[in-house]
Amino acid sequence: MILGSTGSIGVQALDVVSRSEELRVVALAAGRAWEALIAQAREHGVKRIALVDADAAARASEAWTDGEVLAGPDGLVRLITEGDSDLVLNAIVGSAGLVPTVAALGEGIDLALANKESLVVGGELVTQLAQATGAAIIPVDSEHSALHQLLSAERPGTVDRLLLTASGGPFRGHTAAELDGVTIEQALAHPTWAMGGKITIDSATLMNKGLELIEAHHLFGTAYDQIDVVVHPQSIVHSLIQLCDGATLAHLGYPDMRVPISYALNYPERVDVPVAPLDLAALGSLTFEPVDEVTFACLRLAREAARAAGTAPCTLNAANEIAVHAFLAGRLRFLDIAVVIEETLSRVPAARVHSFDSLADADGEARAIAAQLVADRAAA
Repeated sequence: MILGSTGSIGVQALDVVSRSEELRVVALAAGRAWEALIAQAREHGVKRIALVDADAAARASEAWTDGEVLAGPDGLVRLITEGDSDLVLNAIVGSAGLVPTVAALGEGIDLALANKESLVVGGELVTQLAQATGAAIIPVDSEHSALHQLLSAERPGTVDRLLLTASGGPFRGHTAAELDGVTIEQALAHPTWAMGGKITIDSATLMNKGLELIEAHHLFGTAYDQIDVVVHPQSIVHSLIQLCDGATLAHLGYPDMRVPISYALNYPERVDVPVAPLDLAALGSLTFEPVDEVTFACLRLAREAARAAGTAPCTLNAANEIAVHAFLAGRLRFLDIAVVIEETLSRVPAARVHSFDSLADADGEARAIAAQLVADRAAA
């Protein structure tokens, strides 16, 4: 089952499935792209689909009579809980991916997780649920997939540090003054990865790396002071681990998301992926730089929210989603993304997480405050 099948990860996952004799898609889901979803269902012989947007689901029901169309968030949950899937790939964008993550893990279904916000927002509760039901969480993010592979052969207590690599995005090396007046088109021009709009902007602000830092903490049970970020413009080294004996292990490969997708869908087996083998001589050199957390304040804010714990990461994520969507809509300047997030965090104190309801409350409060901050800046 693929959730978010019409997005970048979903389309590439379907490409991986189409090349496999072992994998079969039993259900598909999307937000509102009903025409693309129906086309995918027809191509892959799928009889059950879901659309989060009710109007899109109604249109799909009229246009497609070859199977079942489920509507809304409840329909998405039904798609998971009433199905017969062995694995759910959650590639939904943003905090909307938390509910299907909980639904899959609650049913004891293994989860291939491309929705990092599930762990950013509800990390402790999500991992506890997986442990309770015995469901596995297999990361799809290239960095976390790399860490998953690197850590699999290591015994507890041997790993000193995790190193996440960041391309630096389209504005690597820029000063804050140079980022004043950045356009949407410039921010979307990622130098090495082809991704959706929201994650591309997160990469440009380095918030994506902050979210990945929180995700790594929950996935691998590693303390925040043992997780570092280093800029690596070529995006060839996806992550590294440093061991107690002084060794450092790295996972390398050309930037192609079909590799971590295939790893997650076929785990613990490996299958052929049509990606060229790495040619180090042709690359010539690989370079690394420290992160500028002064200019790119979003990574600093993510670290602070992570250490504050409780509902702080939820607040961080909610404010970021509001700010990024406002930027993409032309209602907020690029540098003001971090300003809105920081001000929202200052107005919403971190509280203990007792349940998923407490996260929903924090999310709603943060979104309301962030939206007002965006409106205030637009009116200024």
